[in-house]
Amino acid sequence: MRLAANLSWMYGHLPEQDRFAAAARDGFEGVEILLPYEQPPEWYADALRRHGLALVLFNTPIDAAPGHLGWAALPGAQAEFRRCFARALAVAQATGCTRIHVMAGDVRGLDARACRDALLQNLEHALGHARRLGLVLTLEALNRGDMAGYFYHLPSQAIDILRHFNTPHLRLQFDYYHCLRENLDLASAVREAAPWIGHAQIAGTPGRHEPELDRDGLAAAVSLLASLGYEGWLGCEYQPRADPAEGLRWCAPLRAQRLVA
Repeated sequence: MRLAANLSWMYGHLPEQDRFAAAARDGFEGVEILLPYEQPPEWYADALRRHGLALVLFNTPIDAAPGHLGWAALPGAQAEFRRCFARALAVAQATGCTRIHVMAGDVRGLDARACRDALLQNLEHALGHARRLGLVLTLEALNRGDMAGYFYHLPSQAIDILRHFNTPHLRLQFDYYHCLRENLDLASAVREAAPWIGHAQIAGTPGRHEPELDRDGLAAAVSLLASLGYEGWLGCEYQPRADPAEGLRWCAPLRAQRLVA
């Protein structure tokens, strides 16, 4: 596995234009960005090139309203989803990023079957573009404590959607943090999810700071994922307690075991 810095979380204290240099200085080669839409797509592409970075994941756009978590599973919002997905495609094509996290949305108060139908319809549309362009779309379960009302809060619920399509262009975004916040047994969650994982992320609980590998079986769960054949990126999607570079000492044991680079 290779570590990727989430610029929005790890370097969110810096102006957007300075985050790329900071990540490169701290030794990262890959980065995630939550919502790369404040600037034109070419702006992000240029910043990545200048600092020798690869964009490995970003999210589809969400509404500016507080708490809004996307459009894909919202009935009647198909036109808005397609508009937002087109913006995401523009970023992917400009930057060369091949993974897009499709944000499903807050579905509280909505009919569950209608939401699932909307999600399937929107993903069918998005997958047509993904197949044509060689992209991988990801679905991520977000814990109920932080993201109340999100369409899925357990990896198994997202896997149900993956099984429906059964394509390498739609994979699971597996986040150790969200699993821990849902009080899941990490080893069991990793074993169930491993065949479907297209991207992984990590953070410590409960404060979403640097991971504490000696808690909750986290070190063993990272090792297990590697042993099951995952060789992709491990996104550092956390807010550092202090200096991001000093905080990276958490991953020294993983590097010593050659589990991450």
